[in-house]
Formats: sequence, C-alpha cells, structure tokens
Amino acid sequence: MTIFNLYIFDKYGTLLHYAEWNRTKKSGITREEEAKLTYGMLFSIKSFVSKISPHDPREGFLYYKTNRYALHYLETPSGLKFVLNTDTTAINVKELLQQLYSKVWVEFVVRDPLWTPGTVVTSELFQSKLDEFVRQSPIFGIRNI
Repeated sequence: MTIFNLYIFDKYGTLLHYAEWNRTKKSGITREEEAKLTYGMLFSIKSFVSKISPHDPREGFLYYKTNRYALHYLETPSGLKFVLNTDTTAINVKELLQQLYSKVWVEFVVRDPLWTPGTVVTSELFQSKLDEFVRQSPIFGIRNI
C-alpha cells in the first residue's frame, strides 16, 4: 500500500498545506493550479453526490477510486478538507484521516499560537510530525513499479 500525497484546504478552498511522499508522476502544472483543480473537483463531486444520493447523504462523499489511485476525503465540522491520494489497495483511510486531524492537525497547528486560521501552515514541527505520522501508518509504503 502506498500514500502519494495530501492536500489540506480550509472551508474557502485555500490550500493550507500540501505534502507528498511516493508520488512518481508530476501533473505538469503548478501546485497552485493543481490545488484549485482538486478543490473544484471535490466541490463538484460533493454537489453531485448530494443531489443523486438515494439516501440521506450525512457522511456525503468519502472517496473515489480509479484503476491507478484512490482519493480519500474527510471534511471536519469546521470545514477543513483533508484529501489523501493512495494506491487502490489502501484500507481504513477514513480512520487514518480522522487520526491525522485529531493527533497532528489539532495538536500542532490549531494549538500553535503563531498560526492564523486561513493562512498557509509553515510550522516545521507540524511538517515533521505529519511526516512521522504518515510514515508510521500501516498504509505507507514504497510503490513497486
């Protein structure tokens, strides 16, 4: 199993943090353009799912899978959006994203007196704790090509 990259957006679509680990193919566009496309796609998919769901979509959109990767999504009550791209065999990613939010984001960003909500996270402590958390997760791995 492999983790490729992570986007963290605020409720307005601002990219607060981006990290990548085992990503082998680059998109060919800037990170900012890629983030805007990703956020726009999430917005569209969420809207689509809420309109066509035959059931009450309380949890809404959680992930989608292609033959090459899976995109996993967690939205917090405050509107933060965590987007984690993995290979298609990754399991229990929802729980991983919830732990990432509570154990890393809350502890090292929300409680950081130097961080202002809505601004890019530049804390080296957060970046190192995030990297440590992801690398110790059961779904982190080196992709076999």
